[in-house]
Amino acid sequence: MSENTDRHSHGLRATTRILTRGFDPSLSVGSARPAVFRSSTYVFSSPEAAERAFDIATGRSHPEPGETVELIYARLNHPNAEILEAQTIPLEPGAEAALAFNSGMAAIITSLLTFLRPGQTVVYTIPIYGGTQHFVRDFLPGWGVHAIPVPAGHSNLLDDAIRSARNLGAVLVETPANPTLAMTDIRRVCQTVASLEPSSAGTRPLVMVDNTLLGPAFQHPLTLGADLVLYSATKYLSGFSDLLAGMALAKDPELIQQIRLQRHLFGNILQPDECWMLDGRLPTVTLRMNRASKNAQRIAEHLEGHPKVACVLYPTLFKDPDQKIIFRAQCDFPGAMFSLELRGGKPAAFEFLRKIRIARNAVSLGGVETLACHPKTTTHSGYTGEECIQAGVTDGLVRVSVGIEHWRDLLADFEQSLDAL
Repeated sequence: MSENTDRHSHGLRATTRILTRGFDPSLSVGSARPAVFRSSTYVFSSPEAAERAFDIATGRSHPEPGETVELIYARLNHPNAEILEAQTIPLEPGAEAALAFNSGMAAIITSLLTFLRPGQTVVYTIPIYGGTQHFVRDFLPGWGVHAIPVPAGHSNLLDDAIRSARNLGAVLVETPANPTLAMTDIRRVCQTVASLEPSSAGTRPLVMVDNTLLGPAFQHPLTLGADLVLYSATKYLSGFSDLLAGMALAKDPELIQQIRLQRHLFGNILQPDECWMLDGRLPTVTLRMNRASKNAQRIAEHLEGHPKVACVLYPTLFKDPDQKIIFRAQCDFPGAMFSLELRGGKPAAFEFLRKIRIARNAVSLGGVETLACHPKTTTHSGYTGEECIQAGVTDGLVRVSVGIEHWRDLLADFEQSLDAL
């Protein structure tokens, strides 16, 4: 990474900064784009430089403004991670620092373990990604962390949970919720947390937002008061369903530094090749998301009212007044995800997935191709029956991640599948 390129990019718009900061061609034999640095270890210019690098890597010291710290070992950091992190920051309004991980779950788990302590409580919205649910509900209690689930979109219940939680350490929000698209008011959550009395140590709980479904193009949690934004970069940031990655971003670089020390320990940094691949896709994130969102909106609104569909879950089709208000207040566009509640329950959902021809029956989301799945038996199969009812994950629910194919072809595919039920 180069401090010079960062200085020159100051004041530029985000779409320009992605391509102009964090990389100096003179450090890569004049290459116009970053090379892949596969080295596991790095040579120090002097013993003093090695000592300084270790002091900073272990948290014993902090870099001075403008200081270039030498690299040590690829488990701690490497050039491709530094470049990727620097060029991701402009995508997230309000962000000042970022960290790359080898999966979205690595980003979520490392962030939670950095700030939660035994005896604390984490409040989280449901439904939430199944892996996150499993970690929060089943793993954290074994380490003495109490977890309180709150249905997404119920602002009063979330306020009550935050205010009544014993020794609250963090609030984890996924909005829109996966797979029901229910939205949580990020600004209100942040205001409720800010109204709490500080702890005896003078600290307050952190608000963490999983922004995978709408970010970074359509929703900006840091500008609404959130402390930390988390991503499965496997999804829209990458966009081609061919690599795993995660990102954590914050407006306070000190938060990222604390997480960085745990990433050093866990060794879950994203590898150089994947960093290089992901970095090359950042300039097209907004282009891809805009196309997919326009496709999804057209298809969702056409499918509403189909006789085989009980309802379509999509932001522009919200019926609840509070959900409409939240959508208008914190989202730029509705995104590329929608869910269909099919009449006929699980048999109808399975038959629909069996008959689609262009869309693919697969989990994950955010790729250029359209994917569809049955959450209750796949991504959210770890939910108990009661949790499914509470979260709105039903037998007839099919989740669709719309890609960048022609929307009329996709609509015809869905209609022929529905008509055949």
